Amino acid sequence: MNPGILLPLAAAVALALAACSPPPAPPAEDPAAAAAHAPADGDYLASVEQWRREREERLRRPDGWLSFTGSGQVAPGAHRVGSAPDNAIVVPGGPANWGVLRVGADGALSFEAAADAGLVADGQPFAGGPLLTQLDEGGPTSLHAGRQRFYVVRTGDVHGWRFRDPESPALQAFAGVPHFPVDPAWRIEAQWQAYPQPRTIQLVTSNGTLEQARVTGQAEFELHGRRHTLLPVQEKEGDQLFFILADRTSGKETYGGGRFLYTAPAQDGRVVLDFNRAQNPPCALNGHVVCPTAPPENRLDLRIAAGEKTYPLAH
Repeated sequence: MNPGILLPLAAAVALALAACSPPPAPPAEDPAAAAAHAPADGDYLASVEQWRREREERLRRPDGWLSFTGSGQVAPGAHRVGSAPDNAIVVPGGPANWGVLRVGADGALSFEAAADAGLVADGQPFAGGPLLTQLDEGGPTSLHAGRQRFYVVRTGDVHGWRFRDPESPALQAFAGVPHFPVDPAWRIEAQWQAYPQPRTIQLVTSNGTLEQARVTGQAEFELHGRRHTLLPVQEKEGDQLFFILADRTSGKETYGGGRFLYTAPAQDGRVVLDFNRAQNPPCALNGHVVCPTAPPENRLDLRIAAGEKTYPLAH
């Protein structure tokens, strides 16, 4: 899915999902559980561990989700920006006065830099001009003061400002993401039912806004004698499938708004759901990030004891 839907914003409101007591472990004779054990060898376990290492390496990057240190909404009008407390938008670093951000009634954005701010955009000194959001081609326009940067994003009709710092406290404190032990039984081969035409669903984000998403089919699997269905988001044919799911661990052992699972496109009417690779959404890692939460269709009456657990926010 396009990461543009994953937008940082202060005061992210997670949708806590009701969680029930865990069901008993699946019986060994459960055909779905038995099928899931292929492959159950050391190569598979090593591949999941490698995936986890690579994911943590990405989270440690200076431009990753943990680099956000400030965010907020922006109403139409003129707003003075800077680190001094008398600014309308107080950012956690850089010059005392960055300049003035203007948001037009029509959503047009511009920024007039303070004369002594020393701002840079696209590697060039920036005195002022129009700004792009992440929804504009080539956007967003990032204003740099040293290694710190300020920019504006849009979710629906709402504008918001974002601030990144490659030396953020969250990055400095990051010590890895807790997770369940790797269990090959949670690698499930599901049936894929393609829709004749893609459907559109509404995803509620962690700050309460709505995002439209394209669904091209559904994955179905049987476990504990019950049939379960998951709807993935897919921007265009051939893209990987993006599942946003919640289960009985949500709000207890895992993030209340659900977890993300990316898979390869369906092949020969099958799709592999490897729940050992279920991961926290960005908003579960940093309170300045907004992301989609699990739609009602993907809230499973099932305890998925696999993948990442709740991350203790370090800020």
